[in-house]
Amino acid sequence: MIIQAFLRWVETARTSDRVRAASALGRAYVEAEMNGIDRRAAEMAMTFLLDDPSPKVRRSLIEALADCSTIPRAIVMALAEDQPEIAYIAISRSPVLTDEDLVDLAARGTAETRALIAARSAVSRAVAAAIAEIGGEDEVLILLENEGATLSRWSLKRIANRLGNAPAVRDRLLARDDLPSEARHELVEKVGAALVICGLVQAVIGEGRVQRVAREACDTAALAIIEAASQKELPDLATHLREAGRLTPAFLLNALCSGRTEFFSAAIVDLSGVAEKRVRAILSGGRVHPIRALFESAGLGRDVSEAFAEAVLLWRKDIGAGADGAPQSVAAALLVHIRRQPKPSEALSAMAELVERLAFAEQRKTARNYALVAARQAA
Repeated sequence: MIIQAFLRWVETARTSDRVRAASALGRAYVEAEMNGIDRRAAEMAMTFLLDDPSPKVRRSLIEALADCSTIPRAIVMALAEDQPEIAYIAISRSPVLTDEDLVDLAARGTAETRALIAARSAVSRAVAAAIAEIGGEDEVLILLENEGATLSRWSLKRIANRLGNAPAVRDRLLARDDLPSEARHELVEKVGAALVICGLVQAVIGEGRVQRVAREACDTAALAIIEAASQKELPDLATHLREAGRLTPAFLLNALCSGRTEFFSAAIVDLSGVAEKRVRAILSGGRVHPIRALFESAGLGRDVSEAFAEAVLLWRKDIGAGADGAPQSVAAALLVHIRRQPKPSEALSAMAELVERLAFAEQRKTARNYALVAARQAA
């Protein structure tokens, strides 16, 4: 009877009175177990208020109900798709909304709706995946900044792929410890692509060199990412680099000579299709001919497979010291081996230039480390 009287009264009441009444009704519903209110009748009354011409009434209602876990889902969904100031309260606070509801709201709603969902105190993997797939830069930034959001590896990779060109998104992604290595590399590639077309960089370096410099910088960054990656990430990273066109003979040789042997093995598995156990057995204990056959099955030409096999043999054993008594790197020893070839092919000559650069880079690194140790000892 009380609810029926309320419905008759609300039809002619002033807006300010309806606002107060909506709040009272919502609070009464939340406390229904204590005050004995007829919950079914109260739900009918609240449903009636959803059509109130004043948004102030609907806002007053959701403010009273927002934290209630027993309110009918239909009422919350209606308020979640209301005007922004009303939807904000429903979306950001209501525990009634399920992951499916939030995904539907994200798909049907505006950018503001998705931003509200991304800012919820807890965002599940499924909801975060929806935002990652369709959200714009602003919504995704809110999601990345939300400590209560759980993002899967897939979501992080999707964000990197879709919005990695946006500096703010890229910075947020790169600052995350859980960013997959392949996504980190994709962001590096986007930075490299941006530098290539940057007028200032072209003016300083010259258009002729900018492509090579960008490529070498991306390769260096990729090697650093490989160094920091966990072993279980290496197969996916190798696949990503192959699909990105980065598993060139030069890059593979760089990885091998610089000691990234676990990744090198994963890359050969990916390129050759040979089982991991078989690849590891050949690389760690096989003779020259099986090693060369493995590399040729991975797409390396016969004219360079022998040099790669020699690099593997050098990696296996203690190389010893150079003419100056300093420890030799794999690159330095391999350079000596290549230069001893009587008639090197064009591809082998190009490889010799690469190995020479690698050996010089190792020499510079050794010199820097020596200078650092000497400075500390002199201090």
